[in-house]
Amino acid sequence: MLRIGNASGFYGDRFSAFEEMLTGGPLDVLTGDYLAELTMLILGRDRARDPDGGYARTFLRQLEAGLGLAADAGVRVVTNAGGLNPAGLAARIRELGERVGVPVRVAYVTGDDLLGERDRWAGAVTANAYLGGGGIAACLRAGADVVVTGRVTDAALVSGAAAAHYGWGDEDLDALAGAVVAGHILECGAQATGGNYAFFGEHDIRHPGFPLAEIHPDGSAVITKHPGTGGAVTTGTVTAQLLYETEGARYPGPDVTARLDTVRLTPDGPDRVRVHGVRGEPPPATLKVGVTRAGGWRNEIVFVLTGLDVVAKARVVQGQFEDVLARLAPARVRWTLARTDHLDASVQEEASALLRLVVHDPDPDVVGRALSGAAVELALASVPGLHLTAPPGPGAPYGVLDSAYVPADGVPHVAVLPDGTRIPVPPAAPATGAPAPPPEPALPAPLPAGPARHAPLGLVAGARSGDKGGRATVGVWARSEDAWRWLAHELTVERFRHLLPETAGLPVERHVLPRLRALGFVVDGLLGRGVAENVRFDPQAKAVGEWLRARYLEIPEVLL
Repeated sequence: MLRIGNASGFYGDRFSAFEEMLTGGPLDVLTGDYLAELTMLILGRDRARDPDGGYARTFLRQLEAGLGLAADAGVRVVTNAGGLNPAGLAARIRELGERVGVPVRVAYVTGDDLLGERDRWAGAVTANAYLGGGGIAACLRAGADVVVTGRVTDAALVSGAAAAHYGWGDEDLDALAGAVVAGHILECGAQATGGNYAFFGEHDIRHPGFPLAEIHPDGSAVITKHPGTGGAVTTGTVTAQLLYETEGARYPGPDVTARLDTVRLTPDGPDRVRVHGVRGEPPPATLKVGVTRAGGWRNEIVFVLTGLDVVAKARVVQGQFEDVLARLAPARVRWTLARTDHLDASVQEEASALLRLVVHDPDPDVVGRALSGAAVELALASVPGLHLTAPPGPGAPYGVLDSAYVPADGVPHVAVLPDGTRIPVPPAAPATGAPAPPPEPALPAPLPAGPARHAPLGLVAGARSGDKGGRATVGVWARSEDAWRWLAHELTVERFRHLLPETAGLPVERHVLPRLRALGFVVDGLLGRGVAENVRFDPQAKAVGEWLRARYLEIPEVLL
């Protein structure tokens, strides 16, 4: 058995988790995921200011205490904190080892950074291919204590370590797929142990522990956490993370395509869930490339409207801004009115609504103080009670996120071993031809008709949502078999659009995962061109699932 833990789900996650995982119980490998889509843009700007930067500096600070702890416990560390400069971070780790007196064999994985192909990525800040776990496995087989990568798939941190330990090759598709699924469950840290969980009241999440996976030679795993740590590991918390930011029954990666419709979850004792039955298929012949670009400039003004006649007040304010917007002519203008006000409110804030203006333009002057200053000028000349949530300010730069695909055999995936030897890592053998669509899942028999009650969906179903570029993903799972019999037939694409009117005019896909009693929805375009563009109140769609759960519909009384 191989014990792999996780100590970071994003750049900015709990700093103490690294030490907690190294001291809380036995581990063989500790991983840390620091790279989200937005993080690549942040690191790109960091590299532009300092060519020696471009990596997650937090990890290096965590390692100041953690390096000795890991060495004493015999734990190897695998992280994508190298970002845009894995070689630079590897060099800093070697220097750190010398400074604190801990000999350390450091290896790194490179080849993902494709920005040098200027013709293809003209104007990009970053362009990085998502590599698989082959380079990580090569580094660990060569005896590395710490492996640093740039952009790899999040799950590759786990699957690469498992492949090295068990000697799996490209042909071990089911084992690799099982490890990829385990990696996906671990990658977001405490989201697998009760963090961001729909039914958060069931567990103490004041300080949830971070997850670990006990991976077996066949790729099956038990998800758990160190004894005595907060949060919980249940089939529900694991299901929630399995559904997070996935887009259907197939979960394609550089090493293997994991079939999420084959995953089985079985309780295995307190805070233990067994993940098994995962089937794997060959990977696609292409690699995804995450591309970030400078999009221009944006500004945001939030007007507070209080008391009576909120809609009429909003119309007046928008009318007063017509001349300003016509004169400045921003490339994009978006008004939204959030009715956060309540009737007969006893607290002033609860009597107030928010009118939000967001503008984008390539010219910073167009969205700068000429715009925000015009809002301030309305202070004594508009509707009663008007005020702003922030003083006038200049525009701020924003970025956009795009995806492209390149042939896997054209990306120079290289493992740089502790002794400096560079080993090319060939791509996994891809699928030949277009994969056959997964079998149409069989829906359960509908729940018999009976009395229903107007109630929120969240009483019988959990949800978790997130972002994939400009797409929002929403996973919904039923809490019981009877609830699944109802949910599978009730929550159609049409009903989903009705419950979430913002999605009404957008492409929406529905995917059915019967073994998880779950539905996955993908909404294309809800987030514009990604989180960095920041066009929406919830730019990463983190709360769309909770919005859905709060919506009312007719639910059979037998489920309530």
